[in-house]
Amino acid sequence: MKKLLIVGCFIAFLIGCKSSTVVINNDNPSENLIPKPTKSDVILPSPKTTDKSNYAILKNIEFSLQYLASDELEGRNTGSEGIEKAAVFIENQFNQNNIKPYFETYRDSFNIEKIIGYNIVGFIEGNDPELKNEIVILGAHYDHIGTAEEIEGDVVANGANDDASGTVAVMEWAKYFAKTKSNKRTVLFTLYAAEEMGLKGSGHLAELLKAKNMDLYTMINFEMIGVPRADSELMAYITGFDLSNMPAKLNAYANEEIVGFLPQAKAYNLFQRSDNFPFYNAFKIPAHAISTFDFTNFDYYHHVDDEADKMDFNHMTSFINKMIPALEGMINAPTKEIKMNNE
Repeated sequence: MKKLLIVGCFIAFLIGCKSSTVVINNDNPSENLIPKPTKSDVILPSPKTTDKSNYAILKNIEFSLQYLASDELEGRNTGSEGIEKAAVFIENQFNQNNIKPYFETYRDSFNIEKIIGYNIVGFIEGNDPELKNEIVILGAHYDHIGTAEEIEGDVVANGANDDASGTVAVMEWAKYFAKTKSNKRTVLFTLYAAEEMGLKGSGHLAELLKAKNMDLYTMINFEMIGVPRADSELMAYITGFDLSNMPAKLNAYANEEIVGFLPQAKAYNLFQRSDNFPFYNAFKIPAHAISTFDFTNFDYYHHVDDEADKMDFNHMTSFINKMIPALEGMINAPTKEIKMNNE
């Protein structure tokens, strides 16, 4: 993510844990990259679950984030062995939960000079014969910077908040819609590489989908949602607040105020510094980023201490569950109710 020079130091927006156990399988080398959950690792929601406020389960969120932010993944730098492990983990989760690859495989590959990067793209087709032709994208970046300034012998920039947290949220919503099949519109679940190199992964995917003449309705990018805001603030905020009616519509769908306005977002031009921007730029549709990081509640941007033990899993679980009716309302609205404010 691009950095802004503020008061003599770099800050950026949206821009620790023990290693997971990997079971070695010499017959299928890719399987060696996937942590093997046991019954005690992951809890599945009851098939009878109807209360969306309790759909996502803390232990599942914790399990996924601890692996993605583990030292084993070496900071998930694009082109590294660590990001390959992260990609396989996400693909495995998608496959286990019947989330289909959007392309021939889950990977949307691209080149940055000699580096090969790949976005991970799964989808769930809409259940309405007409609305399924309209697309909603939910995204986050799963890459990070690899290493950072050494502190007490640690150089791994684990990227728990930035942006394993958003990645896990997108994975949880993918599982929800795969299980409930409640989406009238088709939903793409997109995890981007090379965000830290200047939004290269999301930029590639946006142009590719634009060339396919996709009827893209809305796009939301989730960035750094691992820590809570102050009790006096709304749970999250949205960038480009004044550009569309998305904030008001999401809150109406959720039947509570979840996302609001952050003054610094406009002052720091944050709308253009996260993976929503390439989709807005290509399609000129409501495409925003949502975050709970607000420059006051997390000190470890691009730092070796951006680790899983700094995340608030109760907050993450609550946010993911509270967003379900908001997302469902957007995905299932009978018409394109979310519009740019200049329309």
